[in-house]
Amino acid sequence: MRRGTGLPIGSLSQIGTIRLGKRTEKRSPKIKEFVPLTDLQDLVFAAWDPIPDDAYGAARKAGVLDTPHLEPIADFLKGIKPLPAAFDQNYVKRLHGTNVKKGKTKRDLAEQLRQDIRDFKKRSGADRLVMIWAASTEVFLTAGPAHQTLEAFERAMEQNDPAIAPSMLYAYAALMENVPFANGAPNLTVDVPALQHLAEERKLPIGGKDFKTGQTMMKTVLAPAFKARMLGLAGWYSTNILGNRDGEVLDDPESFKTKEESKLGVLEYISSRTSIPSCTATCSTRCGSTTIRPAATTRKVGQHRHLRMARLSDADQGRFPVP
Repeated sequence: MRRGTGLPIGSLSQIGTIRLGKRTEKRSPKIKEFVPLTDLQDLVFAAWDPIPDDAYGAARKAGVLDTPHLEPIADFLKGIKPLPAAFDQNYVKRLHGTNVKKGKTKRDLAEQLRQDIRDFKKRSGADRLVMIWAASTEVFLTAGPAHQTLEAFERAMEQNDPAIAPSMLYAYAALMENVPFANGAPNLTVDVPALQHLAEERKLPIGGKDFKTGQTMMKTVLAPAFKARMLGLAGWYSTNILGNRDGEVLDDPESFKTKEESKLGVLEYISSRTSIPSCTATCSTRCGSTTIRPAATTRKVGQHRHLRMARLSDADQGRFPVP
């Protein structure tokens, strides 16, 4: 969904509630009572993945959740078998997919995705659908001529233009089938005029730029506090402990750059060069290569990243060493 609803969600002691009016009015109904949310048992799921494992096998290999958490829902997860994916290794260099679609052009692949959406809706009996990109971080891309209009975008698909990444095919397919689309990775994906205009024309919500549920979320919490106190930043050290295949994917410098730009962008935006010059911080990388190492178990990998906020002169940087 688009961000910035302005609705105050309940505090930690009131998770799942929403505040109406002033705090003194003590009106905090549960969100499920305030808006018509679908019951959990009425949700159905489908997925595409270049790796053929069902959801249970994928979760076991990822190692993010332990056995006691997976076994109670094992049968449910085993029932989610991925459809062949619109996958291109040029955009995720470290993965080798075998469960993939074939087509002469990217337009062909997008049309196959659209057919998958129609088939699933008919097969499942779902009233409405939502698509969430929860796949790997693609190589870094910037918006160009192919992304400016729907006509240019579709022409680029037909010409197999490298500017059209797989995630964009999914976004295009979703919107063409009147399905809202959310991006859970820092890829360019739906941040292009062609797809934004398509969403506006069809009155479909789009949004997202990485899930930001871990250390990036902490940046967005802490950085405004530093800014509010007029505290300049000399450095920022970030550590990710990554499950799934994230560590393997981000070991590729091109995919890592996409992630890095997203995380640095958070700090640059919050630092707000124009509004508070004295707290200006321009971001650069120091020790910028990605280091992948085994974490607590062999099923997870850790990624260490060192980001430096170069507000101070080179001479002064030595007085404020970054960890």
